[in-house]
Amino acid sequence: MTIVNGVDFVSIPTTDLDRSVAFYGDTLELERSAYMPERNFAEFENGTVTFNIMDPVKMGVGEFARNANPVALNVADVAAARQALEAKGLTFFGDTFDTGVCHMAFFADPDGNALMLHHRYAPRG
Repeated sequence: MTIVNGVDFVSIPTTDLDRSVAFYGDTLELERSAYMPERNFAEFENGTVTFNIMDPVKMGVGEFARNANPVALNVADVAAARQALEAKGLTFFGDTFDTGVCHMAFFADPDGNALMLHHRYAPRG
């Protein structure tokens, strides 16, 4: 028997739901699947896991604390995706990183939650 079958969603905290909805929907162009401002959350789909954008203070589940470890967003081409996002005004932290098996480009959402563009181009060694 397996206890855990998968990941249904990842929570991403925000201090401003409308600003985050604009970022994840307009800037990152993710599909919005739920928007319930009266309940202080919205959800976005990325093809593998749902992003639950929520205001933890207004929901009464705790204080705001940004996610410091980046969520890796799979893209077909890191350089092209980075260029498209930079054209929208997004700032990246440093150059694109090449690990020898993948490319990564680091950035954050408006609340400082860490994100990265990621593309694996070779199998793990």
